Amino acid sequence: MKQSIILWLSLICILFSRSVFAQAPFPAFLQGTWKVADKERYEHWDRMSDSELKGVSYSIKNDQKIVSEYLKIKKLGDKVIYTALVIGQNNGKEIDFELTFKDSTYSFINEHHDFPNRIRYKQLAGDRIHISVEGKSGKAHAFYVHKIKNDSLGENPNYDRDLAAKLDADDYGMKSYIFVLLKTGQNKTTDKQLISESFKGHMENIGRLVKNGQLIVAGPFGKNDSGFRGLFILNKVATIEQAKEILQTDPAIKNGFLEPLYYSWYGSAALSEYLPFSEKIWKKEH
Repeated sequence: MKQSIILWLSLICILFSRSVFAQAPFPAFLQGTWKVADKERYEHWDRMSDSELKGVSYSIKNDQKIVSEYLKIKKLGDKVIYTALVIGQNNGKEIDFELTFKDSTYSFINEHHDFPNRIRYKQLAGDRIHISVEGKSGKAHAFYVHKIKNDSLGENPNYDRDLAAKLDADDYGMKSYIFVLLKTGQNKTTDKQLISESFKGHMENIGRLVKNGQLIVAGPFGKNDSGFRGLFILNKVATIEQAKEILQTDPAIKNGFLEPLYYSWYGSAALSEYLPFSEKIWKKEH
């Protein structure tokens, strides 16, 4: 009987701890523009939905906005993921951090990343936040930000809400894509029929992906020493894993004649708008 009670209490504790973790609050309070104390550095967040924020870090120099980082916080199941894309770092790849919440502090953690591996936001009174950025080696820096009423991003008098919604644009007119570089593959066969059929299927697959709205930019490179053959920009593809699955339908990739390199990319949501015109300007088929 005693063992049963202990087991039952243990189960309750486990379930309670899981429930507490699952109920970590979404940091919706970040919405708005925050200025670093005594510096012309800012962090701006837009609330896209009840479960997603998109942000940008930038500085102001000579009245020009210089973006250094694109940010996203999104609730995925029982987890909240903070994603950072730092310009000029990590080979253009997004880095994910998972939220834990304790003592009014939102800690976003990635134990596999050297610096930072922890980003902490502590909400304070008077529209202030204490932010600390920490690394495995002990390297860290911290600063305070305060919310400002009028940010420097400006409003667009030509903004078309319906068009932005149709294109899935965020408040900056941007969206996430998968950027694919195609290199010469490892297949060195001289089988002309296989090569011909693979690249014929490659072109047919491009047409199919365009028709499905999944491919919005494709084209070859000129001769170069890096082995680059062409590029794709994939639309409506959420992850690199999904992109890999989609491109296995390409015979030239599947047969090893082309090797794809995948990158998360953030660009204008209006890219796809040129596609209807592309069908009206070619005279001869490839």
